[in-house]
Amino acid sequence: MTLDVVIKGGNVVLRDGVYKVDIGIKDEKISCIAENITEDAKEVIDATGQYVMPGMIDTHVHISEPGRTEWEGFETGSKSLAAGGTTSYVEMPLNALPATTNKAALDLKLEAAVDQNYVDYAFYGGLVPGNVDKLKEMSDAGVLAFKCFLSDITSDIPDDFVNVDDFTLYKGMQRLAELDQILCIHAENSAIPSGLAKEFAREGKNSGVEYAESRPIFTEVEAVQRAILIAKETGCKLHLVHISTSEAIQVILKAKREGVDVTVESCPHYFAFTADQVDEIGPRAKCQPPIRKAEDQARLWDELMAGNIDWLTSDHSPCTEDLKQGNIWEAWGGISGAQNNVDLMFDLAVKQRGLPVHKFVELIATHPSERFNISHKGEIAVSKDADIILVDPNQSYTVKREDLYYKNKHSAYEGRQIDCRVTKTIVRGHVVFDLEKGIVGEPVGKLISANR
Repeated sequence: MTLDVVIKGGNVVLRDGVYKVDIGIKDEKISCIAENITEDAKEVIDATGQYVMPGMIDTHVHISEPGRTEWEGFETGSKSLAAGGTTSYVEMPLNALPATTNKAALDLKLEAAVDQNYVDYAFYGGLVPGNVDKLKEMSDAGVLAFKCFLSDITSDIPDDFVNVDDFTLYKGMQRLAELDQILCIHAENSAIPSGLAKEFAREGKNSGVEYAESRPIFTEVEAVQRAILIAKETGCKLHLVHISTSEAIQVILKAKREGVDVTVESCPHYFAFTADQVDEIGPRAKCQPPIRKAEDQARLWDELMAGNIDWLTSDHSPCTEDLKQGNIWEAWGGISGAQNNVDLMFDLAVKQRGLPVHKFVELIATHPSERFNISHKGEIAVSKDADIILVDPNQSYTVKREDLYYKNKHSAYEGRQIDCRVTKTIVRGHVVFDLEKGIVGEPVGKLISANR
């Protein structure tokens, strides 16, 4: 048998540790793993000195196409993900227009995505007031999960995404439980942060620390508690997105012990920045929930290192450059982060804090694949998709605007040195990014459907 690709000489990250083995790829799958593969291969990749691990599955990405494609499109967004070591992603039901809140809008997304993606992709459906009767049609059409906001995201633009009220949340969870679907929730209290933001703006409080204080920790905790309480009542499977505080994670851990089917993610920016750095970076570092104070970040690191966070996502939330102008209240709230997930967190968690590499792989690939029933991805094992990245722990680089693949080349990470580097990204056996060549070839990404 002639293999398509053999990866030799690397430190391969398997479920239980790191091994010096070769990987053989045939017909887009991992066909063999052995100490020394001697079969002929069309291509041999030398991974000496590098970690070989499954590509990241980023379950929190905003693309904005169609309708707001000037913010980010499938081509540029997926190139950014590929360059950062992501091999699959799940796209949020906003900020495209129309929002993905019914099958007709989903069909527009599906059509727009064809032949544009350099990595594999899937979609969420949205839960908003008035669309509970649309959830089944989106579930039947193959969305991986659903998303709603508890925080205030009102809009006067037709077909834009808006937050749920408690009754919609309750009825939506009832229906999603019947459909055996996961509801992903942006968990922040709506009224209190909105009121504090107006109060602080009137008083001229515009610092990064004051922005964090306008969205206090207890407002995240309250929303998490409310979501969990309704999930208990309805039996709905729950996933809490971009959680920023230890206090909220402790509530989630308690719910897990009580039998609630709930998981939690966080994002690199909560581990990379503190609120007092936001003023220096500017509105590029504005997001919701906010970047927290140093002492709060330290407790979040404790949760990650203890294994209390299920996985990491980028929450890549791009926009045009003009929307990042003005003070902290006026600017768009979202960080462009799809290109700096793997290397940044490998540097911070593995190199600087000693997280075992196989535990790091659980955070970026294995756990999200298991939760979303993507059984053919998420680990290096025979018969799995050959979604593989090479990571060099001994390379350093500085994030530069001109190296970003985003449609709008701004990022909170500009100017930051990262002491680790993704050197190659392979999607189902196809090299889509190479550090020396950049993006390679034509888009090979395919639509993912959950194994229900």
